[in-house]
Amino acid sequence: MSSTIRAPRNRTIVLSDADHHLEPVLRRIESPVSVSELQDTTVCQDIFEVLPHLPSGAFDLVFADPPYNLTKSFNGIAFKRAGLDVYEDWLETWVPEMQRLLKSTGSIYVCGDWRSSTAIHRVLLRYFKVRNRISWEREKGRGARTNWKNNSEEIWFATVSDDYVFNIDEVKLKRRVIAPYTDETGQPKDWERNRKGRFRTTYPSNIWTDLTVPFWSMPENTEHPTQKPEKLLAKIILASSEVGDLVFDPFLGSGTTSVVAKKLHRHYLGIEIDREYCLLAEKRLELAERETGRDTPMESSTSATRRYRRAMGESGGSTKTTRSRVYSVIRGQDNEKQNIRYKWQSRIRPSNHGFRLPISRRCLE
Repeated sequence: MSSTIRAPRNRTIVLSDADHHLEPVLRRIESPVSVSELQDTTVCQDIFEVLPHLPSGAFDLVFADPPYNLTKSFNGIAFKRAGLDVYEDWLETWVPEMQRLLKSTGSIYVCGDWRSSTAIHRVLLRYFKVRNRISWEREKGRGARTNWKNNSEEIWFATVSDDYVFNIDEVKLKRRVIAPYTDETGQPKDWERNRKGRFRTTYPSNIWTDLTVPFWSMPENTEHPTQKPEKLLAKIILASSEVGDLVFDPFLGSGTTSVVAKKLHRHYLGIEIDREYCLLAEKRLELAERETGRDTPMESSTSATRRYRRAMGESGGSTKTTRSRVYSVIRGQDNEKQNIRYKWQSRIRPSNHGFRLPISRRCLE
């Protein structure tokens, strides 16, 4: 628990003596368990002690953010940089288990940096069908006098089989049209017009530049040194799972995967060896539950989609192209230079603790 005196605008989530009531919520798994026993649980234990007890074919989606091949301390637990072959051997100790734990329609995302990316790719190729490599901009990063500044990370996307979930409509982009082509009748060609201007719906790429690493003034921020943005997890969970699916994070950290899964009405299981980080995860889950009120049964995917669309409150235009968008990219002129501003404009909206559902009506600004 941190005793640091913080500035008034610092919104970092920290543990206090009042959070001791979360201790009994944490689980340990010493023997085989069923899927129902796993749902919506934080396991405070070494991953290698837990994996043998987890049931095969239990999970729909795995998001793994393992220690990178860097010398780094996680609340006193050190991970030392090693040769690429040594790191690859370490990946081999748990990646094969992910294949066993996933359903035949399941997907896995594994995070890394430029140093560890090659090893991750090689290991995933042995057990999965590798689909893509996502590069996302971290914004942060130290400058270098004799090298390029390192401000990006990689996420490898793979599936168990060719039959997998990918909800493309959940993560499409809406861009302002610069060249508004029309057909022979004068009607818009692959774009639409509303009171805010002319927009075209486009497919998302594997380059993500609309993310911000959590920092002290963001309500989702914790003291975990490698915390991922909630928005990053939202993209992945929306695209590669359905409402009611079970999402697994074997290196939970401060709980971002579980928190986002809860907000998006998925079930979750997270494993984390550090007790303080586990408590932070449970505190964030408690905050999320206050906002989402998720103490009711899971909705079906269809009914949830209808509810989200009603929450959008949009009128006019095609439902297909206006109501299911997650991101909007707004292009504005700055003299002769094009500036791109990304708006988090989905069924997910900012709140006191990250984002929450459902959203109120929010239009392009």
